Amino acid sequence: MNSRPHKQSMSELKLRRLVEHNQRLREDMARPRARVSEASANLIRYCKTTKDHLVPSVWGPLAKGEDPYAPPTSGCCVVM
Repeated sequence: MNSRPHKQSMSELKLRRLVEHNQRLREDMARPRARVSEASANLIRYCKTTKDHLVPSVWGPLAKGEDPYAPPTSGCCVVM
């Protein structure tokens, strides 16, 4: 009698790898897709309508109250 556990044959290993690969491909096919033209149009629309505070040359200078990156002006000192 052989006390070793059953070793998988080479063909069983290949089959298992193919089944796993097939499953990954099925998951990839099920992933939602968007056309490049739609995605680029959405990106252009977002960039044109979303104000970027870090690019004042495009959007103009901000008032101090609107600037989220301005240092706070309340209080007399800053603790670090």
